Amino acid sequence: MNSPEAILLLPRLRIQNANAISSHMTWGFPSPTAFTGFVNALQRRVGTELGLIFDGVAIVSHRFDPQISQPNGRRHNVFKLTRNPVSKNGSVASIVEEGRAHLDVSLLVGVTGDGLYTGQDPRAVCVRIAEVVESMRLAGGSIVAPFGVRKEREELALIPWPGTADEERMLNRRIVRRILPGFALVSRRALLSQVLSELKQINPEATELEALLDATRINVEPPLSGEAGPWTIRKRTGWIVPVPLGYAAISQVFEPGSVRNTRDGVTPFRFVESVVGLGEWLSPHRVDDVRDLLWYNTADDAAGLYGCGTPRFDKQLAPEKGI
Repeated sequence: MNSPEAILLLPRLRIQNANAISSHMTWGFPSPTAFTGFVNALQRRVGTELGLIFDGVAIVSHRFDPQISQPNGRRHNVFKLTRNPVSKNGSVASIVEEGRAHLDVSLLVGVTGDGLYTGQDPRAVCVRIAEVVESMRLAGGSIVAPFGVRKEREELALIPWPGTADEERMLNRRIVRRILPGFALVSRRALLSQVLSELKQINPEATELEALLDATRINVEPPLSGEAGPWTIRKRTGWIVPVPLGYAAISQVFEPGSVRNTRDGVTPFRFVESVVGLGEWLSPHRVDDVRDLLWYNTADDAAGLYGCGTPRFDKQLAPEKGI
């Protein structure tokens, strides 16, 4: 993970029918691994051609529209599901479709590589990247190109990172103005450890799952012992949410081609399950350096952990002030 030499701004991407079931425990906004995977796919498609390396992605949500409805006489919501495709004889196929959501997001992608210094026209690079992006999928959803001429706020931009502190501050402000209004998602591993430590002082057998629930649910608490008064809702200092942070291995590594129906026959294969931790939604203007919002993939084969996170916020104990 190197500090990016430039930022690729992909503003106001409109995604239709993205996967809204992000893990075995959570639903809603797609998993961050879907966005890091999107950047990996972009690298494979156009990185070598342009001489650029795409690594790290900031996720800023502008609109989230889950495809749900509330049946008459019920209090819970259900996903709006379609039953397609039909079988050969025209009857409905026996498949269960996953939940879907429409969303508008802006992505900031970290860029390095010799292609930044070969004299390529940044506008031509952005046009080529736009062509590729609009043919891709993100979190299983279709990327819908804007109709007609792109508005200025919808134009892609490849922005070299400056070398002085004053220029960096000015660039941060420019980028933040392009991605507001919106909320950026960051990971908060250290906060989960802190909550677990506090719970263990009360109950030594407390688990990480209990810490996850304690940090993300609405907690209604009684008055202090010996005092009379109403029950109160515990104040939350940030928009803390459960979020998938990658995968943990549940099997050994299998040799390439030894497991049927895998993606290819040349890559080792391993069965995994989702890992869920804490994340936080915060306004980008609360961050001094937008590069701190970038999610990076991590892999530890020996431990069987394949995750992603935002390194600065993973180490932070207290939530950002305000949202």
